[in-house]
Amino acid sequence: MAKKTLQNISEIRRHFHTNSDPIYFVSATNFNLLGLDEWVKNFKYICYMDCFDGRHPNVMVPTETPHDEFQSIEDINNYLLQHKEVIDLVKRRGGKPKFAFLMFDEKTEALVKELGGELWFPKAKLRTAMDNKIETVRVGDKAGVPSVPNVLAEVKSYADLQKTCEKAGIGHDLVLQSAFGDSGHTTFFIKSEADFRRHEHEIIGEGEIKIMKRIDCRGSAIEACATKEGTIVGPLMTELVGFKDLTPYRGGWCGNEIFATAFPPKTRQKARELTFKFGEQLRKEGYRGYFELDFLIDKKTGDIWLGELNPRITGASSMTNHAAFAHADAPLFLFHLLEFSGKPFKLDVEELNARWADPDMIDSWSQMVIKHTEDSVDVITGAPESGIYRMLNDGRVIFDRFDYHRRAVESEDEAFFLRILRPGDFRYEGADLGILVTRGRSMTKNFELTDRSKKWIHGIKSAFAARPLPSVAALDDHAFKIM
Repeated sequence: MAKKTLQNISEIRRHFHTNSDPIYFVSATNFNLLGLDEWVKNFKYICYMDCFDGRHPNVMVPTETPHDEFQSIEDINNYLLQHKEVIDLVKRRGGKPKFAFLMFDEKTEALVKELGGELWFPKAKLRTAMDNKIETVRVGDKAGVPSVPNVLAEVKSYADLQKTCEKAGIGHDLVLQSAFGDSGHTTFFIKSEADFRRHEHEIIGEGEIKIMKRIDCRGSAIEACATKEGTIVGPLMTELVGFKDLTPYRGGWCGNEIFATAFPPKTRQKARELTFKFGEQLRKEGYRGYFELDFLIDKKTGDIWLGELNPRITGASSMTNHAAFAHADAPLFLFHLLEFSGKPFKLDVEELNARWADPDMIDSWSQMVIKHTEDSVDVITGAPESGIYRMLNDGRVIFDRFDYHRRAVESEDEAFFLRILRPGDFRYEGADLGILVTRGRSMTKNFELTDRSKKWIHGIKSAFAARPLPSVAALDDHAFKIM
């Protein structure tokens, strides 16, 4: 019997509200797909970190067992998939389990297969190829989506770098990016030989590097989903980058804002058009499903340049999937699940994209990812719990009530905090303390943190207590992406 084709948004929503097969999001935390369990029946989160102290009905955190030191989020996910409590849960719930991840590799794919499940994302090999910043430039060129003037080359020395740049005509005030990296860890600002010396061990021997002309720009992010019916495009968000109150990394991503007038209408429209074109090219490359693009918007000229591609959900996905348009129609990630479900569907992508471009469909939210920014290592003895916090008239921040819904934030005097680190965890430079979600903006028109944002950050950081370690050498750099 032929499968019935889903004809519209209403039928797509109903399909997921009556979904019978278990779907699991496996990750360090459930932050990226927060709230999706309320759209999809039988959707569960399997996490390493217990951000909600056992109080979230759809989050499962297995008892910690001995494991090798984690070097990446893939290691965390592979540990979880091999955990007896996780295997027992998956077997007990039965059905044909489906799995989604923030990050995964070939080992993850094999473990999912062992569990009798399906991985609802493009293959790890293809995803890794697309994630390569060098490859992103090439895909963008094919799609007609321009990158900042750049040259792709191996760098052998500072003199070699200068020679390459002279030949390419991109000057000597540069931004270098290696093929893979996260949240600013592998973005290097090079203006002099001294700058180069500081980072040469991370540049020389790393193969082809993306060498860009440095421009004075605003960072922005936009998420989309490449489906058989076309590429569905979310709104253009501002990015918080390199704020010392939030991150120790100069080019480090540390949050986003979503609001209707984030950029001039012309810029927003151009970004949407370029994202659609990029998504259509990704489909030709064999990639489908969720992805995010970073655009760099030149402050002087308004020119819009492709920054990088994240072929996956990201730290901004929670923003996209909670915006007003997502509640009016469906979260963007629902279309990703639909694409991999094999269920036939029809969708007027052009009409949907036009509707999602309407400023009335976008309400104003901010998120700030709060890291430990001091060059110190200690052990946390007290941490603020996840939930709703309130700012008093004198600027103090107090815990108001427990909740796991970010939309429970009623005004700009309240914020939702998702705690990452808990008592007993190491606190080191670059460690994620938690994510703070507020209504309204966190930056001024000049893209500086507002005084209010600084009070929120200070209030949350002050709620952590820690004791010093007897030996700081007890911990190496553990700062890898967990969201």
